[in-house]
Amino acid sequence: MTPADLVLTPTRLRFMGRRFPCVIGRSGLTCTKREGDGATPIGTHRITGMLYRPDRMACPAPWAVPIRPGDLWSDDTAHEDYNLLVRAPYPHSHECLRRADPLYDLIMLTDWNWPHATRGAGSAIFLHQWRRPGYPTEGCVAFRRDHLHWIAAHVTPRTRLIVRA
Repeated sequence: MTPADLVLTPTRLRFMGRRFPCVIGRSGLTCTKREGDGATPIGTHRITGMLYRPDRMACPAPWAVPIRPGDLWSDDTAHEDYNLLVRAPYPHSHECLRRADPLYDLIMLTDWNWPHATRGAGSAIFLHQWRRPGYPTEGCVAFRRDHLHWIAAHVTPRTRLIVRA
């Protein structure tokens, strides 16, 4: 573990000598992640990408990629695109990345069950903005907007998210 790692406990994240309040999945932490269980997976996960809404914010990092209209994330365990970025129209189960609310204005992607997904082992663990303090996610890790932006400005594609029980 290094200061450049994001180290998560159930209520806080430690990164670069700072501590940030956060929220995790509604079912807490798990070693046996499954699609739809609402849990945040324990383990070490690399930050593999960053997506942002260019109509709502400036590019947060040189390696960030804009979220375009029609960008979706497949969570359909029966489809070959499971746990991948897909484009509309997409008739299978998915999550819309370009949301009306600000939750996905900035997303850091992890390598949870990616790039070669095991079907049913859980899709997309993102770092994103929270709804409000204490309101859980579906398994992602969420932060106050200003904290998320500070973290995004300091992570690199080699940063690891370490989720400890």
